[in-house]
Amino acid sequence: MSATRTASDQITAEVTSWPGVHAGPGRRGEFAFKVGAREIGHLHGDRAAHFGFPKAVWAELFEEGRIGEHPVFPGRQGPGARAIRDADDVRDVIALMRLNYDRVVAAHGLPENES
Repeated sequence: MSATRTASDQITAEVTSWPGVHAGPGRRGEFAFKVGAREIGHLHGDRAAHFGFPKAVWAELFEEGRIGEHPVFPGRQGPGARAIRDADDVRDVIALMRLNYDRVVAAHGLPENES
């Protein structure tokens, strides 16, 4: 018998497989993914993902319809949100996390304790 994994389970399995990524609950009910001390995004259950991007990257992703405004910061470029409704959303949330992961690793490298 095969059980269907939830969106958050699928995202967590993929993102935590990348070198240097650790994940865990945050202070506001979110489940955050970090490389060292730098967050690359977080989940609110199986329904939404939130990210922080440089303004130019945010504007491009927003224009493409891949993210929307963050509900806590409406009208502000940088914080972004992505609803999770289906398998396409799961794949794109993973891709958006990877975009931030690649940016963090390029700028700061992997944490020293990463083996």
